[in-house]
Amino acid sequence: MSAAEKISIDPEDQSRADLYNFLGLLLARPADQMLLDQAAGLSGDESEVGQTVKTLARVAKVSKPRGVESEFNKLFIGVGRGELLPYASYYLTGFLNEKPLAQLRRDMMNLGLTRAENVYEPEDNIASLMEMMGAMIVGRFGAPKSIAQQKAFFNTHVSPWAKHFFTDLEGAKNSVFYASVGTLGRLFMEIEAEAFRMSAE
Repeated sequence: MSAAEKISIDPEDQSRADLYNFLGLLLARPADQMLLDQAAGLSGDESEVGQTVKTLARVAKVSKPRGVESEFNKLFIGVGRGELLPYASYYLTGFLNEKPLAQLRRDMMNLGLTRAENVYEPEDNIASLMEMMGAMIVGRFGAPKSIAQQKAFFNTHVSPWAKHFFTDLEGAKNSVFYASVGTLGRLFMEIEAEAFRMSAE
């Protein structure tokens, strides 16, 4: 993508994409020191989202990679399984690798979205879906997708379960660092759902 094409992204859309990508990074693997430092450097305004960002920054400042890795493993991996299963298929059907995943793969193909070669998780995990939304907004796979395309993807693959997942992450017994991630994700999903509901496209 050329510099001129990057400049054409609306600042508000760039901020949306950045937040999707940040959530994707936080949920894809345990945060390393660089990501913790990045989170610790965030600042927020007086809005509910801004206050949540400030809380996340405060928690990140006192978190250590080893502790975050232990928390991540208890939440998402565990012995046999973690406290939460962050997959659309599981949240929507109670089972992994079900129809929601097949539908997602079809829609990914139609939109020109591809999974990273080094990723072996099913594509309907929360981190991948956050990254896909971010990619669609800024056009990481070809041209940026229209609001109508973003809305259709969000309403089909994200909205039916992501807020529920983030609410579960907020309240999970093993959540410390990830409790703030859950709150931020829940609030962002609410904002996006309302914005898409009001969009004319």
